[in-house]
Amino acid sequence: MTNQSLSPIFLSHGAPTAALQPGPAGAFWTELGKSLGKPKAILCISAHWNTREPVLGAAEHPKTIHDFYGFPEQFYRLSYPAPGAPALAQRASDILAAAGIPALLDSEYGLDHGAWVPLKFLFPDADVPVAQLSVQPLRDARWHYRLGAALKPLRDEGVLIFASGGATHNLRELNFAGGPPADWAVAFDEWLADALKDGRRDDLLDWETKAPNAHRAHPSPEHFLPLFVALGAAGEGATGERLYQGMSVGSLSMDAYRLAV
Repeated sequence: MTNQSLSPIFLSHGAPTAALQPGPAGAFWTELGKSLGKPKAILCISAHWNTREPVLGAAEHPKTIHDFYGFPEQFYRLSYPAPGAPALAQRASDILAAAGIPALLDSEYGLDHGAWVPLKFLFPDADVPVAQLSVQPLRDARWHYRLGAALKPLRDEGVLIFASGGATHNLRELNFAGGPPADWAVAFDEWLADALKDGRRDDLLDWETKAPNAHRAHPSPEHFLPLFVALGAAGEGATGERLYQGMSVGSLSMDAYRLAV
């Protein structure tokens, strides 16, 4: 693997339906996975594991969590039997503790759909060990940036830091009728792309006041917070390269970024 392939990535994972109906984003995930090679392990920061304090998944054989409701039965039969990475979870916990950030280990939590849905396209053989790290919606972007900055040494140990969330995520304003993307979602998306491209870290960390339509794009922050872990892990002065651009059901961004100095 090259150093570039170990740069943290952020993917917008979309709806659980992507597991069987991936569309263009799924095709992109497949090609991205090929370009990433095979990391030693993956630390996945998923928008769907929310805790008050950081928790790391340390299961040896993480179960596939079907954390969604009202879908056809076939979705609940899907599995992603990747091995766990308890040693990585312990290593990440030790790194965070050294940075003054206590983190718990959870040997029961598996892989939620924010992790396994995109991973089944990125690494379809399910042969790369995975540990998850939770996000803390009661804390802000700076807190999550600090988490990522502390975890940066993992990149030199063959670990892919993979943040899974959404560049926009307002489920109340989805439009299943078709038509052009919502103006407010496009404006937020383009602000994010420009801020990442230009490395405007302070603007990004103050996104709630600096970004247009911030609280409309994210009525709650959990799908945006994984981005800041990836940004912190990328290092001081990092910028974001937009790898994929797309909008689903009117306002659900599917954008993806590589973060690097």
